[in-house]
Amino acid sequence: MKILIFLILFMVCISGQTFAQSNTVSSTSSTVSGTTTVDRTPSTANAPTIAINNQDVCVVASSMAIQSQILGIAGGTTTRDMNCERLKLARALNRMGMKVGAVAMLCQDSRIFQSMEMAGTPCPYYGLIGSDAAKAWLDNPEKRPDYEEWVKENRIKEELLSDEEVTGLGIGSLLFLLLLL
Repeated sequence: MKILIFLILFMVCISGQTFAQSNTVSSTSSTVSGTTTVDRTPSTANAPTIAINNQDVCVVASSMAIQSQILGIAGGTTTRDMNCERLKLARALNRMGMKVGAVAMLCQDSRIFQSMEMAGTPCPYYGLIGSDAAKAWLDNPEKRPDYEEWVKENRIKEELLSDEEVTGLGIGSLLFLLLLL
């Protein structure tokens, strides 16, 4: 029922029609006409503001609105920042004195995993640290956060090594033939 009343009021507000009236008296004729100008712009769709009062939250807010002459639509959403959450969790672990746990949390990011490996301090592996962790990562490379990239690099290294071996065999064979002469 409320919707019906709203629609009727809406239609009445939109329709701004003019009517012309004509009166004819025996010998005198008069015409009355009028125009109505409707200077009314449609309402604007405003995107909702998503206020995050606590600034230490790993959520990014985004909103959008679109407006036509008749209809406006607006909406908003939030997106979790997983890297921000990882940093906050590692910071919390470190403050509690769990340094290995903090490093292990950060090592879930492939960039940190690779930088730790390049620095000669491999990421912890199920409680193992140092050279024991490095050996465990070599034995279980599928658990690395950068596994796909690691596989590609090792394929390239294997291809380069096999090319060097072929070249080495070619030179060795050539030297052997020279010795025979």
